[in-house]
Amino acid sequence: MAWKAIGIFDSGVGGLTVLKEIMKVLPQEDTIYLGDTARVPYGTKSPETVVRYSRQITSFLVSRDIKMLVVACNTASAVSLAALKKEFSIPIVG
Repeated sequence: MAWKAIGIFDSGVGGLTVLKEIMKVLPQEDTIYLGDTARVPYGTKSPETVVRYSRQITSFLVSRDIKMLVVACNTASAVSLAALKKEFSIPIVG
């Protein structure tokens, strides 16, 4: 039986510090990290664009059968966290 992983995403590589802490605190957990370096930075994008990017990434990670999502990007957390929590049935934290 495969264990479900914790999904983490950021607009770039800054979220790797979040991943490192998750791995330190929860060493038994599998993780999947997605850094959207093709579209970084999110801070200069419109709220609608940030929400669209966040939905796309969340959908991808959910398709990988994650058990929860950590939005490690400050902009995505501030702008899209509520929308993601409404749309997806897994636990999502910013």
